[in-house]
Amino acid sequence: MGILNKIKYLYAVVKKINSCSASIMKKVILSALLGIFSLPLTFPCTNLLVGKKASTDGSTFISYAADSYGLYGELYHWPAKQYRPGEKLKVYEWDTGKYLGEIPQALQTFNVAGNMNEHQLAIGETTFGGREELVDSTAIMDYGSLIYITLQRARNAREAITVMTQLVKDYGYYSSGESFSIADPNEVWIMEMIGKGPENKGAVWVAVRIPDDCVSAHANQARIQQFPLDDPINCLYAPDVISFAREKGYFTGNDAQFSFAEAYAPLDFGALRFCEARVWSFFNKVNSDMARYVTYAQGKTTDPMPLYIKPDRKLSLHDIQQQMRDHYEGTELDWRFDVGAGPFNSPYRWSPLTFEVDSVEYCNERPTATQQTGFSFVAQMREWFPDEIGGILWFGLDDAAQTVYYPIYCGHTEVPLEMAQGNGDLLTFSWTSAFWIHNWVSNMVYSRYSDMSTDMKKIQSALEESYRTSQPVVEEQAMTLYTKSRSEAIHYLTQYSNRLVKEGVQEWKKLGEYLMVKYIDGVVKKEENGTFKRNPYGQPEFPSRPGYSNEYYKKIVEQTGDKYKVQTIE
Repeated sequence: MGILNKIKYLYAVVKKINSCSASIMKKVILSALLGIFSLPLTFPCTNLLVGKKASTDGSTFISYAADSYGLYGELYHWPAKQYRPGEKLKVYEWDTGKYLGEIPQALQTFNVAGNMNEHQLAIGETTFGGREELVDSTAIMDYGSLIYITLQRARNAREAITVMTQLVKDYGYYSSGESFSIADPNEVWIMEMIGKGPENKGAVWVAVRIPDDCVSAHANQARIQQFPLDDPINCLYAPDVISFAREKGYFTGNDAQFSFAEAYAPLDFGALRFCEARVWSFFNKVNSDMARYVTYAQGKTTDPMPLYIKPDRKLSLHDIQQQMRDHYEGTELDWRFDVGAGPFNSPYRWSPLTFEVDSVEYCNERPTATQQTGFSFVAQMREWFPDEIGGILWFGLDDAAQTVYYPIYCGHTEVPLEMAQGNGDLLTFSWTSAFWIHNWVSNMVYSRYSDMSTDMKKIQSALEESYRTSQPVVEEQAMTLYTKSRSEAIHYLTQYSNRLVKEGVQEWKKLGEYLMVKYIDGVVKKEENGTFKRNPYGQPEFPSRPGYSNEYYKKIVEQTGDKYKVQTIE
């Protein structure tokens, strides 16, 4: 269950407390606390979706940021495997590790690297929570297990929808409401799903295909409004998705008027400002007409944005990577220049999302790029290549704004040490872990953002540009090998990716060392041609002491008056 559901839950608790008599208030508070501590530690995520005719080269794309303060970033891997009839698969909740039950194992599973399998099928998600009474704590299939089990069993997006919906029908749906991005080289789908409560095993759901020339996005709020009831090529849905809403009293109109989002995840301020705002920022950057929805993103109006739009231009891999690094720059939600940004124009604020001053509640923004990301990716699928070469999971650890997206081909068979499960954890630092090295650098960048982010982006851009530049040559070699031996091509690409990860993490460690030397103690070392300067006697040249900007000094004086004024002594 996402943080928005926790916030909604807390609001509901406060309202209950305010309406309770003193004799039952203690029981309400205790119940609230138990509910809060039993909720998984998941936080908001963001997905962007791009059809093949909306991309510059005919690729389909989906992206995903797995955002949680409790998630350690690793590259998951399940090798293809055959099983005997009757074998069972134990299911553990992805967020917490809690054992949920077991289901029959498939006789054949596919190779899965991260969130993409060997057939170029990729799946991402965001939690929208929705109606709390529809969570089934007795079920077996949570949203994370649903993703990774499906990737091991399905060959394409439509098959994935069938597998996912059948799994929850057979074993129940454990999680709260979820939006899934599901894509293969030809089709991109968004599927939204929510359980039916402990008395009704299964889930209600709707899946809509994004037109090839369009883009979409979702970010922790259900987005499917009305949908076609007689177009199975482009829309699939549970037979009871409308009748169940009627039964529960969520909907009373004609079938054609039914909105999945309105019925199962009604809007509130948090859904708009913390969630839909991220979708709006992406839409606004690729389609000029979307500027008119700024008040919707600000939580001032509720007229919903379309599920998908046609971009003004075709989008490249680099475009999507950069969109995952968005902080609302240049929009009405840009927060780099108010007092909260500090002296170095930070686009970050530390949790929680809301705070109270003099009994008035306020909020922080929640942009796409955020400090609590465990991992993120841009999945690229290309129909004109064999699957093992066509599918690339551009994978990065930590905050998308400070990560490097490394190319992991979908046939990948050997996880690099730097991304391997067990190489460190949230309580164990490791100098060979990409997650820890990137977090180390990020937390330096946060402290002096306007200066350090400029240095960081130089290395980030150089590495990612080198990957894109070398890609055609590498894939040409892989194709040559593939014509002789599929396994040799896979081995070649696996070793190539692992080498890039190893070298890239080493470069990022050097970046951290450089930032430490350059900015230690609030001064700035002088440089010339990329080398720190020394004086004529070989000693380090005295550093610059730039202090803060004039704008920030003015803010200090406005707040403190003459407190720090230099006085003239007579």
